[in-house]
Amino acid sequence: MEAFGPEEGAALGAGRRDVDVVVVGAGQAGLSAAYFLRRSGLDFVVLDADDAPGGAWRHRWPTLLMESVHGVHDLPGMAFEPGDPKRPAREAVPEYFAAYERTLGRPVVRPVRVAEVRSRDDGRLEVDTDAGTWTARALVNATGTWRHPFVPFYPGAGEFRGRQLHTADYRGGEEFRGRHVVVVGGGTSAIHALAEIAAAGGTTTWVTRRPPKFTDEPFTPEIGREIVAEVADRVRRGLPPKSVAGATGLPPTEAVRAARERGVLRRLPMFDRLTADGVGWDTADGPRVIRADAVLWATGFRAVLDHLAPLGLREPGGGIRMDGTRVVVDPRIHLVGYGPSASTVGANRAGRSAVREIARHLRAEDAEAVRTRAVVGAEASAA
Repeated sequence: MEAFGPEEGAALGAGRRDVDVVVVGAGQAGLSAAYFLRRSGLDFVVLDADDAPGGAWRHRWPTLLMESVHGVHDLPGMAFEPGDPKRPAREAVPEYFAAYERTLGRPVVRPVRVAEVRSRDDGRLEVDTDAGTWTARALVNATGTWRHPFVPFYPGAGEFRGRQLHTADYRGGEEFRGRHVVVVGGGTSAIHALAEIAAAGGTTTWVTRRPPKFTDEPFTPEIGREIVAEVADRVRRGLPPKSVAGATGLPPTEAVRAARERGVLRRLPMFDRLTADGVGWDTADGPRVIRADAVLWATGFRAVLDHLAPLGLREPGGGIRMDGTRVVVDPRIHLVGYGPSASTVGANRAGRSAVREIARHLRAEDAEAVRTRAVVGAEASAA
């Protein structure tokens, strides 16, 4: 990828507060959008809440190794070469993102937390942050999900005397040595935790709402397209997106193999309540209780979109109606890494698509402004 020199990069940096496009988030989707924005010639800035490159990858648990990661797609213009498969993902991927930012040349402004995005009377967007205010003609939202972990409510949650944590807080199995952990969730994060806690000398109970989907079949592009199409249909109808990753099933990864070998993939249905000392079910044979020292909620994340609330984007169904990456009710707003683009390869494609749509929209706006000025000028001359 062609790099900007240091002087050119500095000239395109954070000093300007009135830009064509604000990009919120510097993970895979945000950096992809920045690459295509740079090529488009539009003036833009990238705002990121973290204090260093890496997006959500910097916060993954230390024991998640590259050999267990489903895959990190290359960012546009630069190949990802992870090297040692035993290297922690929280080191390898942020290092790649940092190198990409340096090559991109456009400084990412960080740490900046976006509080609200509002529409101004002049049609521009006002982006309020803890580092001041930017205005823009369009916005690419690439905030992902990591800062919005989801924990469902269950009766008795406030009575449980043990520890409750989400996978966002999980740091490996060692801290649960000699302890019994109820792991909730049917995805890859739950499988990792089950295997690691067992390896560290802890014991587990695995519970899920639905029977887990194991597959020995390779994940083909055809399967991927079918799943993405299903998620895309939901967001077109204004419904909350379902997880792309959750629909793929559990492939035969190293973590699945290790969990099977340790005999920890004996799944129970979801419990009915938490108790002071564990979790409980109401069965036909009467109450059943399993004691637990901790409950690990591997229950996923939700999109970080609260800062967009003043724009009124949500539909009655709770989702945001989308046409590709564009929000239907407000064509200035594009969501990348959301819904069908919530994967590393999907985020890349979404970044390119969003920039193409934004450039088309802004050109149309400019053409309309020229026509309006011409009409006003003609009327003034006639008068």
